[in-house]
Amino acid sequence: MKSELIIDVQPQEIAIALTEDDRLQEITREKRDVDNFAVGNIYYGRVKKVMPALNAVFVDVGHEKEAFLHYLDLGSQYLTLKDYLTKAVSDRRKLPSMSRVQHQKEVGKEGQIADYVKVGDMLLVQVSKEPINTKGPRLTAELSIAGRNMVLIPFAEKVMVSSKIKRESERSRLKQLVQSIKPSGYGVIVRTVAEDKRVAELDNELRILVKRWEETIRTLQKPKEKELPPSKSKDAEVRLVSEELGRTIGILRDVFSPEFASIQVNDDAIYEDVREYVELIAPESVKIVKKYKGKEPIFDKFDITRQLKTGLGRTVGFKNGGYLVIDRTEALFAIDVNTGSKKLYEDHEENAFQYNMLAADEIVHQLRLRDIGGIIIIDFVDMDSKEHQDQLYRHMCQLMANDRAKHNVLPLSKFGLMQITRQRVRPAVEVNVTEVCPMCLGKGKVQPTLLFTDQVEEQIAHMCEHFGRGIRVHLHPFVYAYVTRGSIFRRLSAKWFKKYGVRVQENQSLGMLETKFYSRKGELLELPKEDSEKS
Repeated sequence: MKSELIIDVQPQEIAIALTEDDRLQEITREKRDVDNFAVGNIYYGRVKKVMPALNAVFVDVGHEKEAFLHYLDLGSQYLTLKDYLTKAVSDRRKLPSMSRVQHQKEVGKEGQIADYVKVGDMLLVQVSKEPINTKGPRLTAELSIAGRNMVLIPFAEKVMVSSKIKRESERSRLKQLVQSIKPSGYGVIVRTVAEDKRVAELDNELRILVKRWEETIRTLQKPKEKELPPSKSKDAEVRLVSEELGRTIGILRDVFSPEFASIQVNDDAIYEDVREYVELIAPESVKIVKKYKGKEPIFDKFDITRQLKTGLGRTVGFKNGGYLVIDRTEALFAIDVNTGSKKLYEDHEENAFQYNMLAADEIVHQLRLRDIGGIIIIDFVDMDSKEHQDQLYRHMCQLMANDRAKHNVLPLSKFGLMQITRQRVRPAVEVNVTEVCPMCLGKGKVQPTLLFTDQVEEQIAHMCEHFGRGIRVHLHPFVYAYVTRGSIFRRLSAKWFKKYGVRVQENQSLGMLETKFYSRKGELLELPKEDSEKS
């Protein structure tokens, strides 16, 4: 299987696409100009409300909405963490030794959060779920520092090995190895990718993770400084003390394997970051990181734009004419399976079974592509055979086994419905696959379409006044075909190049009569607001 990572860096966001055998499997978008409450960020926050009925507290961590911390997310070592933080904040000149930590009584699974946390308390907490819809971030006080091969857990002491490592001899080797190199005061979870790794590699990563934890505490000890993302809290002590790796590096850490064919990046700075990280974790694979230099938008070049528009709508087709209808409500996602007009078999039962099996493949692909989490209800085509129902259930479990997100699949109910719960840590991917009306541009009034190229030329002239010659004009493929038609001397594109020094390029992500301008380096060009209003 050929895996590729395509990274599209734009002024407002970074989009990361993971493909397998040229088929889009995951798409992630990270905003660059707004608060980024990424999973793994650690904050020093203040308790604002204690809610005994929910057995939880709301914490100010600098988000518009207060973050949520449940009693079960305090962690068994909460009192030890609290005692350690008190020492760190009371004496800011030195770092308290983790090896000399006095372990306090463990917090049990039964209890009330009000017995441990009060309004006004300062807590060191970590984001476990990003803000979703109207909800603020969800927090945990059981802190962890994630690496590629292992996860460091302060105060835990235990060493645990991923259950996905099946060989008992390898599990035992890793447990003994990590136990021998682990500093006192820390616990470690060994991840699946650590299988067969050498002691030197694991020891090096463990040192890096310990250093990140120590830097987190040192940041906490320093006076608050301006940080990114900016805090919206008015509380002088509330702040970000440890920022998770960028989404690009985070995805690389979780999905990278030696089988990756290439990692394509269209931005110099992100390219250097990715290259440095790959060189750190897999020096032999650094050659697969490539700087994309093509003129065509990177997502168009690798067929990502088309797959997004065909694969993320409300209706999604699959083999032999079947299709899914995917709807989202406040509480759950509903997926309806339809056979379409084509009949695979004359027997209704066999026909329904075969379409359901094909639909299962596409459903699992959609869950991963859209990163759908929470409760998912699937309405399969009705089947009477208990054997077919069991086969479909086993097939779905087998397909979901490769999903990195925690999940649970239930057998079909007597109503023919299948229920899946899937871990949700960030909002589901939503891409607007519709386009603005090519005639009215969403205004409800039609202009003479023959005037469009005149309007484009006026925009080109205005942009050249501000940015000079040599800019790139991006047009919808249909419009691009129109302006480049005819003999080379009669083309509109040739006329514009001669007069203004501009080159035209097609861009599949644009609406029919939409235009965008870029510099030679690929930077989006926009006029100042007052100038754009005049033009």
